[in-house]
Amino acid sequence: MLLNCDLGESFGSWCMGMDADVMPHIDLANVACGFHAGDPIVMSQTIALAREHGVRLGAHPAYPDLVGFGRRSMRMSAEELRSSLLYQIAALDGMAASAGTAIGYVKPHGALYNDMMADSAIRETVMAAVASFHRPLKLMLLATSEQAHHREAAAAHGLELLFEAFADRCYDDTGHLLSRRVPGAVHGRERMLQQVADLLENGCVTTDTGKRLSLSADTLCVHGDNLEGVAAIREIRALVDRRAAS
Repeated sequence: MLLNCDLGESFGSWCMGMDADVMPHIDLANVACGFHAGDPIVMSQTIALAREHGVRLGAHPAYPDLVGFGRRSMRMSAEELRSSLLYQIAALDGMAASAGTAIGYVKPHGALYNDMMADSAIRETVMAAVASFHRPLKLMLLATSEQAHHREAAAAHGLELLFEAFADRCYDDTGHLLSRRVPGAVHGRERMLQQVADLLENGCVTTDTGKRLSLSADTLCVHGDNLEGVAAIREIRALVDRRAAS
């Protein structure tokens, strides 16, 4: 299972995350494109860091919400959202090409990601936008019980999907992430490592009600915003590597 992480989220003098510490331990870097975080210098530095460690690049576009870090939903027309996504993806793609590399997928950020998973119209717009890019890119979605339906919808656009699970987030019985506003929505270290082990060994997670839920995921999202997060990523990397070697 591939490890992905949201990176390049610093902006100006504001520093977010520990990208240099995280990058050696992941496979996929979801790079902010300037709308919720990131700026041209940060994007360039993140691309160079990913290239140094052989990490694949993906665009991490968001609603235009720097103040709210992209965590607030915004009402946008389909045309506005499509154009906004293409603008952000093209910016990172162009910078990556200038550095001798390329992006391979798109993972929406924050509120846009949640809205995409909850609203079929928004999801359709996101799929159409990614599919209309000048070359093929994959789209990352949350792995849920609706994967077959999502794959069918993507196929209508000629779009390939990557499905992801989360290491540190609690799930509800529908297979969606529990809201961060709910106590226990984010796992501590021990439960997080148990969830990773269950995903690797059994392809399932335990929901907030104790139900065992099957999930088929291509990639696992990890977070490295602090020293504890970086240490957790190292442990998760070790679990994944041991599983791959067995």
